[in-house]
Amino acid sequence: MREFRGKRYWLVGASDGLGLALAQQLSALGAELILSARSPEPLARAVASLPGPARALPLDVADSAAVTAAGHELGDIDGVVFLAGVYWPTKAQAWDVEKVTAMCDVNFTGCARVVGAVLPGMVARGSGHVVITGSLAGFRGLPGAIGYGASKAGCMALAESLYADLRGSGIDVQLANPGFIRTRLTDKNDFPMPFLMTPEEAAAHMLRLMRTNRFKSSFPTVFSWLFRGAQLLPDWAYYRIFAPK
Repeated sequence: MREFRGKRYWLVGASDGLGLALAQQLSALGAELILSARSPEPLARAVASLPGPARALPLDVADSAAVTAAGHELGDIDGVVFLAGVYWPTKAQAWDVEKVTAMCDVNFTGCARVVGAVLPGMVARGSGHVVITGSLAGFRGLPGAIGYGASKAGCMALAESLYADLRGSGIDVQLANPGFIRTRLTDKNDFPMPFLMTPEEAAAHMLRLMRTNRFKSSFPTVFSWLFRGAQLLPDWAYYRIFAPK
């Protein structure tokens, strides 16, 4: 079982929601944390709420130069967890260029920027821990998920490729695929959200994964069966089930 006491972890997207809940649980286990998010004030409150050592590093993951500078500033870290994300329900018929681009740039390209800022150092040392947050929405295309679903699918494929390359290198790669979590993002939804989790419940699932040697976890388990099973359906059956609303 992985131990976190005395380890330095960079949590990106940790000022509220799942990121903050995970930070609180990791801090309670003795990890030294660096928390990043765009807004300094909520980030400072998040750091102040933690029981263990932590510092704030305000950061916009859409800013390549800022991410690179943050990676240099942090130096050697034991692990990075990418949790940053933006979301707006978006249908193809109501394409919003600014919002769709933001979802792709923050959720996926932001993830690639952050991983790229720390991975070379991990490779040079032969040790590290990279955790990427995907989504059940990333398994197959869903109605009303333009931008978000694609960006999460990209994160999931990135994690899979990293895992394929880094197995046996001393660098552990893990992928967490949560379902619906009660946050300011899901508050935008006007449809039923089965198996809706609190941030604390989702963080507990994620932490259980991080303490193991498994590559990925999709949760809640029963709800995830629908999305994982959907990958096996032929297109005609899948798009009949997931018809546009």
